[in-house]
Amino acid sequence: MPPRYRAPGGGYAGGMVGHGGDERARLSRTPKTWPIVAVLAFAGACSSFMFTIVVPIQSELPVLLDESRDATAWVVTVTLLTAAVTTPIAGRLGDLYGKRRIVLALIAVLVVGSIIAGASHSLPVLLIGRALQGAVTGVIPLGIAILRDHLHEDRIGGAVALVSATLGFGGALGLPASALIAERTDWHLLFWTSAALGMVLFALIALVVPVSTLRTPGRFDVPGVVGLSIGLSGVLLAVAQGNAWGWTSPATLAFGLGGLAVLVFWGWYELRITDPLVDLRVAARPPVLITNLASIAMGFAFFSSNITLPQLLELPAATGVGLGLSLLAASLVLMPSGLVMMAMSPVAARLNRRYGGKFLLVGGALAIIVAYTLALVASTEVWQIFLLNVMIGVGIGLGYAAMPILIMHAVPATETGAANGLNALMRSLGTSGAAAVMGTVLATTAIEMDGVQVPTREGFDLTFLIGLIAAIVAAVLGLLIPKPHRIPGEHPSLPDDVA
Repeated sequence: MPPRYRAPGGGYAGGMVGHGGDERARLSRTPKTWPIVAVLAFAGACSSFMFTIVVPIQSELPVLLDESRDATAWVVTVTLLTAAVTTPIAGRLGDLYGKRRIVLALIAVLVVGSIIAGASHSLPVLLIGRALQGAVTGVIPLGIAILRDHLHEDRIGGAVALVSATLGFGGALGLPASALIAERTDWHLLFWTSAALGMVLFALIALVVPVSTLRTPGRFDVPGVVGLSIGLSGVLLAVAQGNAWGWTSPATLAFGLGGLAVLVFWGWYELRITDPLVDLRVAARPPVLITNLASIAMGFAFFSSNITLPQLLELPAATGVGLGLSLLAASLVLMPSGLVMMAMSPVAARLNRRYGGKFLLVGGALAIIVAYTLALVASTEVWQIFLLNVMIGVGIGLGYAAMPILIMHAVPATETGAANGLNALMRSLGTSGAAAVMGTVLATTAIEMDGVQVPTREGFDLTFLIGLIAAIVAAVLGLLIPKPHRIPGEHPSLPDDVA
């Protein structure tokens, strides 16, 4: 590993292959850190906003684009696929070529995708734009890695908690904003708004975030990118479309099993090359592996509520199950969860300093357990759903703050981007799995009412029970996370007391 030294901000600098004295001189000045944190938090909020931007128009897309409902469902699916594939790749690119540079590239792709979607009048063009928009998801793990490089160790916990909380905050604020735009103007304005946000974000990143000087020597693993992309796409397509295609249909089995086979071969290949896309030996260390498994369960528990609660609020009261709220009213009921996630950031930082990331993860899972227990007991009134969703916000605010801290403490600083990208991928697998499972449960337990399939109370209760089980799994895995062991030659940038 190239020599590294302590930078004024508290992180480690080094490995500056091909960099001259200008960047070394840059490290001699200590930049203000709060603007960096604020801009990266804004980047995270914009990223999560991209996933709620089409929610208000999703049911209308078949009419707007003159396409079938199954076809327009790809407007959401293609973004999830791009996000899942891009995130670990962007992390590795950031480690190799500079995290700030890759963040700017991802935002540029977002702007291009937003412009294409804003100018679209057909489904294929809209799908291209939405696919490009999904790439911005890689900004969040890269932003967390930037925090590790530039912030003092005492401030990393709070900053990571804030940026992690934007995953819920951006979506929570974005949903009512998108609903207002969709109800009062042309739907294309949704994408022109995201293009404008991307341009503002690009300028802020370029002006505020320092140039990345911590680089990992090595080559970019192109075959690894191809294998991971094909394997993940196959598995995620099977999961996302299994309910529509049929879980035992030839298409679902071909994509799912084929994707798994490619991923097995990809893993074999990654273990045998010098500069892998993902260092599976590091990923297999117990602290990293168990944290990633807990991330899948936590992502599943979180997104389960995102699937079920809006439907419960918006279904007509005449069904005997729903509460009859409009999309805007329902989004306002659910919005405080994202605000609570932001409010938990300083709390998570203090708890992390005192008790460590493991305590945060378990505590967050316990809060979600309480929330789903409440859902099983009482979820027939608006105020009850408001309360349990706030509890989920507390749990996710703690749990999502803990995951990057646990990962960063267990990997070398030169692999922070790739490791956080892989962790973000694990959360994405959890959320994708939740969308598929909850959709299947509600569909299979639905009854016909006036010619329309309507979810039943029993179906909603079953989704809450599954969410509860996922939260329990996350808590148990959190308890099993061991303290990471330092390996000679590795230079952690986090002290022991934040593990």
